[in-house]
Order: sequence, then C-alpha cells, then structure tokens
Amino acid sequence: MAAIKKKSEFAKLPVEDKTILTIGYIILGLFIVAIIMPMVYIILASFIDPVTLQNTGLTFDFSKWTITAYERVLSNAQIWVGFRNAIIYSVLFTVISVAVTLLAAYPMSRSDFKGGKFFNILFMITMFFGGGLIPTYLLISSLGMLDTIWAILLPGAFSVWNMIIARTYYQGIPKDLQEAAEIDGANEMVYFFRVLLPVCTPIIATIAMWQFVGMWNSYFDAMIYLNSASKQPLQLVLRSILIQNQPEAGMVSDMQSTAERARLAELLKYATIIISSIPLLIMYPFFQKYFDSGIMAGAVKG
Repeated sequence: MAAIKKKSEFAKLPVEDKTILTIGYIILGLFIVAIIMPMVYIILASFIDPVTLQNTGLTFDFSKWTITAYERVLSNAQIWVGFRNAIIYSVLFTVISVAVTLLAAYPMSRSDFKGGKFFNILFMITMFFGGGLIPTYLLISSLGMLDTIWAILLPGAFSVWNMIIARTYYQGIPKDLQEAAEIDGANEMVYFFRVLLPVCTPIIATIAMWQFVGMWNSYFDAMIYLNSASKQPLQLVLRSILIQNQPEAGMVSDMQSTAERARLAELLKYATIIISSIPLLIMYPFFQKYFDSGIMAGAVKG
C-alpha cells in the first residue's frame, strides 16, 4: 500500500488564508525583483562598452565588454585616498558612537537612576529639534574642528534612537544577572564591562553595523566641513562622478573629446558603485549571525 503523502502546512490552511498568503508572497516577490534587477543591471553595465551601453543597452556579446572602467578607477590615486579615508572615518565613528551610546543607555535603563526622566525628556527633544546647519557650522568653526577628522566623527556620534534601543535591550536582561554579580562582589563597572556587555553582543553588532553603514554612505558633512582633498572620503569622490558627471583628474587624461568623456563617465559610475559597495557586502555575512541569535538563552541558570 502506497504511503499517504503528508499535507504541507500551506495545504491545511483555509482558502482565505491561502489567498492572503499568496498575495503576500507575490508582493514580496515583486519587492525582491525590484531590488535585484537594479543590482544586476549595475554589475553588467560596469563591464559593457560605453557606446554599446548607450546605443543598445545591456548585451551578452562578450566582445562588447570591457574592464576599462575598473582599470581607470583602480589606477586613480584619489579613489584610493577616498577609500582609505572612508574606512578610517567609518571604523572610528562606529567605535566612538557605540561606546557613547552603550554608556549613556546603561544609567537610563536603571529604575533607581535619579534624574532619569529629566534626561529622557532632554534626549527626546533633540530628536525633534535641531540647531540647523548654520549654527552647527559656526559651532564646529568656533571649536577649531573645520577641515579636521573630528568634524566628521563627533557631531553625530550620539544617536538618541540607538540609545533608546540599547536601553530597552538592557531592561530586558533579567535582574538575576546583576544580583548574582553583586553577590560575587562585582561593582557597577565590573558588572557593566564584564557581565552585561558580553550578553549584549546582538545589540552591539546591530548598532555598530547601522553606524558603519551610515557613515560609509554619508557625504554631506564631509562636503561641508572638509576642504582638503587628502581628507575627503570616498563618497565625495563618487559624488563628483555620479552627480556632477565629472571623472576625477587623471581618469580620462587621454580622452580629449567631450563626448568620449561623457561616455566614460557613464561607465565609471557603475564601476565606482560596485567598488564602494564591496566593504558593506563583506560586513553583512559576519554581522547577520548576531541578529537572530538567542545569546540570552541560558544566561541565567535557575
């Protein structure tokens, strides 16, 4: 007698639920296609000859493909300077921001912290009201931070939103953990650094990735506060290519025609997008494992 096939969970659902799920899957599939298609287009367009791309679009005729854009991008000194600066800014900003956020969130998570409501209101006000660009610029200037790395790292290092998320995460940690540490003679500093932080790896990784990606993609602050070309991050170099449609000096030195410059600039756009996305593509697999990990499971033994 043939074995009866077990029905899937989807087959057991009523018709109404099947309809809703099917519509949801279709919408989700459309979102995925909308995300993947531009990525595929950019990758393919970065290898196709500019004239062919402009006249016929994407093609799989490999005789029309070229690596000219990558050769010119990777051989340009300013690209590498910007790449180096972007990595330095992003790493330092992430370290400073995560440290400040975690330290500020801890006292705010304590119910016995006197003045907690006052500081909570103070922090919330800054989420809705800001000084504006001109007052901020004048402040940065009066502090002597113009055209320095500190103008990029310090103003946005503290995020109230991240502090609220970290505070909520702290509050979800069982009190038994702190009580056990106090019984063992741990003070507040020992408890925070040696007991609390190790079990907060998921939120630390999440905030770190948010801040790193935010700084990596940021260019406005650097455009306002940095004047030296040697201090500009990669994003400003990309801006000159993507927005102003002007390749950096040296990339097209052997091309005098304006039309040729424009076609090569179009090709360079895609190559620079791919190169600038590499660090983020490398980061995500390493940080992804922390998002859904149940690191708190079994942290407190009964």
